[in-house]
Amino acid sequence: MCSMNRPLVRVAITAAAGALLALNPVVAQIPPPQTRAEHVEITKSPKLQAAHDDAAIVRWTTTNPRGDDEHFGIVHYGTDPEDLSQTAKSPVRLNRTHAETIFRVRMMGLQPQTTYYYKVTSMGGDGQSDGVESFVQHFTTAAPGQVTSAFPSP
Repeated sequence: MCSMNRPLVRVAITAAAGALLALNPVVAQIPPPQTRAEHVEITKSPKLQAAHDDAAIVRWTTTNPRGDDEHFGIVHYGTDPEDLSQTAKSPVRLNRTHAETIFRVRMMGLQPQTTYYYKVTSMGGDGQSDGVESFVQHFTTAAPGQVTSAFPSP
């Protein structure tokens, strides 16, 4: 390679790399986390969305907890209201422009026609609780092969 062309090749490679970085929307659109909300409230109580014979989905709404965009809805449940030692967790991505956040959590491996007690909470991707927890509620799973729908999915 001619020694006169080396600087031109370096400029071309640098320009190409810069153009690729500038066009990458992921690099350009990751804002820093929001400040966590001082107080989070449950605005729509947890409700059973659907129950199969071996699974159930619980849904609830809170004020936007802010903080990390990645959050988790958590359901603590069991067949004894004094022993909610089983846990189900589902991720949700916060929408910074919304005042509220809807959480949905699926519990798997349930027994048919069994009453389960549960309470819900949420936490940021960093594991820090949002500081909100529901009262203990209950639902009963469907008979084998059946589905119970408490309200239609949005």
